Amino acid sequence: MLVSPLLLGALASGPGWIHLLLAAFWFAGYFAFNATSLWLKSGRKVRYLRPVQVYAALAAALGLATALADPGLLRWAPLFVLPLGVGVWAAAHRRERDLLAGVTTVIGSALMTVVAYDAGGGPDLRRAAVLAAGQFLYFAGTVFYVKSMIRERDNPAYLRLSVGFHVVAALALAPWAPWVAALFVVLALRAWWVPRLGWTPKQIGIAEIAGTTAVALVSLFTV
Repeated sequence: MLVSPLLLGALASGPGWIHLLLAAFWFAGYFAFNATSLWLKSGRKVRYLRPVQVYAALAAALGLATALADPGLLRWAPLFVLPLGVGVWAAAHRRERDLLAGVTTVIGSALMTVVAYDAGGGPDLRRAAVLAAGQFLYFAGTVFYVKSMIRERDNPAYLRLSVGFHVVAALALAPWAPWVAALFVVLALRAWWVPRLGWTPKQIGIAEIAGTTAVALVSLFTV
């Protein structure tokens, strides 16, 4: 979820040196967010504050460098305010595992597809939006899918919700990205079948690498 949207946007527009700077900023921001979440969940204990300060300073420096290299990218910054705000609020209230927190985190991640595409000078923002939608729907579906096998594994209603989400996602993508929509039909079948296998979290995580790669590649070459 951290790498795929950024890499997909960069490859779709044509990778350039700006993407290295953008990636460094993105990863530093991610580490700063994680450190801040841990600090908030700890009750703001002093021993957790130093990583927040270090990563926040690094993210700020890299963010400034990215903005100076391509000031036009600043237009996307307001779109990240809501996902970031919800994530911080969820961490402060120890609710980072809530569905709302998971989905808003996915929104922020998927938006990076558009930013990376724009950074590479991609000429068709409609394409970037479709690519970002595919990333959002895949990773949002993963939130439901994984929960149906771990935290909600004994909840049949949640399994139906997971399968239903993938079906609706396929229908939503069909007019704009039919091949990606077809892949989501396969993912819906996966969401129905795999929870019956009793996989461990490690097995689930390894399998998700294949799913993430498949969605990115089909999106890249067919959208």
